[in-house]
Amino acid sequence: MRIAFLTAPEGVEQVELTEPWQAAVDAGHEAVLVSTGPGKIQAFHHLDKADTFPVQEVVGETSADSFGGLVLPGGVANPDFLRMDDKAVAFVRDFFEQGRPVAAICHAPWTLVEADVVRGRVLTSWPSLRTDLRNAGATWVDEQVKVCDHGPNELVTSRKPDDLKAFCEAYLKVFEAGKAA
Repeated sequence: MRIAFLTAPEGVEQVELTEPWQAAVDAGHEAVLVSTGPGKIQAFHHLDKADTFPVQEVVGETSADSFGGLVLPGGVANPDFLRMDDKAVAFVRDFFEQGRPVAAICHAPWTLVEADVVRGRVLTSWPSLRTDLRNAGATWVDEQVKVCDHGPNELVTSRKPDDLKAFCEAYLKVFEAGKAA
């Protein structure tokens, strides 16, 4: 399965990109780095610059049709940049409209709020997003990982880097089940 990993040009929390990416590759999937522009993205360890990663596909030049699922890594700045980009928001929304699975960790649900796809859904996130998610019509829970199937697709969410092991296991299970359906 081809899995899109959507990030902004800078601000993604590196471990929230690299661990789910490696889990996908280890499970035999093709991980594809998608961003809002060509070149490289700058990852961060909290507020400090970390590594850069090459962009493989650009939002607006690719579509949800070519992927089996979408992973949205967190980082505070990453989803804030993405939610200000109309093409990125539309790309995310397309996964929901097509019934394709989506996984989001930490601050990444901010992009889901902007795409207006959390109404009626149950999810978790970094605790500071709780009010934003509730205001967008979601039910927020404080759980390590939450899988919600109350919508057109399955949505996997987690709170923080400490939840990565459970997040990776859950999203891969959901994505695999979606592939078989």
